[in-house]
Amino acid sequence: MQKISGRAAKISGVEALAGDASTRRYYRLQLESAPEQNSFASAVVMELAEPGAREGEDFSATLRFLESSGLPVPKLYGADEANGLLFLEDLGDATLESAIEGASEKEIRDLYRRAVRLIFDMQTRAAEKLTAPNEMNEMNEMNEKVPARSLRFDVEKLMWEFDFMLEHFVGGLREKKLPDEERENIRALFMPLCQTLAAQKPVFAHRDYHSRNLMVCADRLVMLDFQDARMGPCQYDLVSLLKDSYVDLGDSLRAELTEFYLELKEKRDGRPADRRLFYEVFDLMSIQRNLKAVGTFAFQSAKKNNARYLQYLPLTLEYVRKTLSARPQLNELGAALGRWIPELAQSEPEVPPAP
Repeated sequence: MQKISGRAAKISGVEALAGDASTRRYYRLQLESAPEQNSFASAVVMELAEPGAREGEDFSATLRFLESSGLPVPKLYGADEANGLLFLEDLGDATLESAIEGASEKEIRDLYRRAVRLIFDMQTRAAEKLTAPNEMNEMNEMNEKVPARSLRFDVEKLMWEFDFMLEHFVGGLREKKLPDEERENIRALFMPLCQTLAAQKPVFAHRDYHSRNLMVCADRLVMLDFQDARMGPCQYDLVSLLKDSYVDLGDSLRAELTEFYLELKEKRDGRPADRRLFYEVFDLMSIQRNLKAVGTFAFQSAKKNNARYLQYLPLTLEYVRKTLSARPQLNELGAALGRWIPELAQSEPEVPPAP
């Protein structure tokens, strides 16, 4: 018997679930209990790599914060801290990624508009709660425990993720040794990009907001994997969703959805958005985040013997290449990266034929 949500429940079956690029493991428990004793017939277990790890506390604190903000997250039924287990609501198997397979253009557009609106709602409601007067009550005491309050995408963090990519993708997966002088040159070219991102007004960022961390459950769109949230540019989660390594939405729908976000923002702010700046930051954020994903995929393969993410490298690198080529001020950075990552090399401009 296992105690879940304060009730003893007999487990009749256990099913291993596909996890993400992390050390966590997930299982679905089938439960035997009378309806009057327990309102759910199954639950999902998140098993931490280390029992008692801070990760579990961060997840629970962020979940309670988002839930209290009226945002869709799974119910937390309980935790077995000694064994590093958290018992969560079973939301089924339909991720946003799987839900759009075979869907019509309208259905895909509608689902993604809901996902974009959820980003906007999360940023708005989280900001209201995190900046509310600091009264000594239970709600503010809970908010104080949210790790994102004191974590930011500052220059140090953004550059660390870039270095991680150089180490595990260029040096690890591709087995290319970057000379120290070349490494420092590439880092110096990337530094202004990170400085621009770090200078933006920060909002609450989920940090891993993409098609595999959004569950389509009946009429709900529910967020998962939010324990690493931190404050960052408002474009961060939008980039995660619209330049997703697992789903290519295409330029047209991506542009439409970005404009939808800007319309929501303008309505809330009561003034036109600075589109030039917004799109510039969006592009810089997409370069940084997609390169971070490249590093994660390479690390999973080279260090964790998990090659299933390598299939997503071409699309992720193509996002970066196209964005670099669209921003002339990044030509030098693109050329430096292209020398070590051929997929990022910019093609020579076509020479018109002689008359």
